[in-house]
Amino acid sequence: MQLAQTRLYDGLVGIVLIWAGRSDAPMHNALIRKPEPVEETQANTHRIKLRPTRHQQWRKPVTKRIALNVDGKSHTFEADPDMPLLYALRDDLGLSNPKFGCGKAQCGACTVLVDGQPVRSCVTPVDSLGASKITTLAGLIQNGKPHRVQEAFIVEQVPQCGYCMNGWIMATVALLDKTPKPTDGQIEEAFAGLKCRCATHVSIVRAVKRAAQA
Repeated sequence: MQLAQTRLYDGLVGIVLIWAGRSDAPMHNALIRKPEPVEETQANTHRIKLRPTRHQQWRKPVTKRIALNVDGKSHTFEADPDMPLLYALRDDLGLSNPKFGCGKAQCGACTVLVDGQPVRSCVTPVDSLGASKITTLAGLIQNGKPHRVQEAFIVEQVPQCGYCMNGWIMATVALLDKTPKPTDGQIEEAFAGLKCRCATHVSIVRAVKRAAQA
């Protein structure tokens, strides 16, 4: 009995000393065993390689200098050519209007206008735009005055949480520039793919029609 207690005591002391980083810890107890050395070969070293996370995968070594025309201003920065435009707008240019919603072009929160056409910036490579003119929600304001579509959305009290409003407003601007007096069917077609979790669709349609009359 006394021998068993002694071995248990030595084992506990050894564990404490090992945790403390002591090299003189008693290792004779069966409860404490040094790990067997493993020979590093090509067969086993590949297992410890970690995949980059979604947020790390665009932090590659800089490969190209990118030039963009955003809201009437020229911007240059260094980035991976395949990086989504949304990341450049938010992280490199500091814009907060395009939102990250799904990352798969399925909700529209990231929508911007590229030469007047609505584009999902979360899946658009930043190097694919060339000299195209990119317009964000902030770029709609002229001389401190909101765009007529923005004013209509305010008057109709459309936003609830407001997270998706960027997509709806940008799509409306593109629609009215192309079709000043759209029908209900044309409005529905222009809004294909946009999502509003707060279900403000009736108010949105009213805002579109108000803006069309402005």
